[in-house]
Amino acid sequence: MIFDSDGTTTLVFQENIALDKFLVNLKDGYSKIKNDHLIINLFSFSELKADDVLEFLELSNAHRAKNKSFVIVTEKVSYDEVPDEICVVPTIQEARDIIEMEEIERDLEL
Repeated sequence: MIFDSDGTTTLVFQENIALDKFLVNLKDGYSKIKNDHLIINLFSFSELKADDVLEFLELSNAHRAKNKSFVIVTEKVSYDEVPDEICVVPTIQEARDIIEMEEIERDLEL
């Protein structure tokens, strides 16, 4: 598992691994990144379905409950295919933009 931190945001990715193992590794390493906004990069997965993204829902909800952003990056699953409570975008830049917008909303208490 690779954690690439940039200020208060951490990009999480891992190459050549099954999704279930990725989730286990993410949960095992979560204590190191729990105070950061998280971008979960799933580009390395050649096949991904909406149900696979939903595996992150529990962790996403818990992380967002602590007023931290949790954004999944993949081109394989559209945001239309998953519930509104999980954030999915197609690029890293869009993930960074979402985090910036959410920070503004939190600052304005919206």
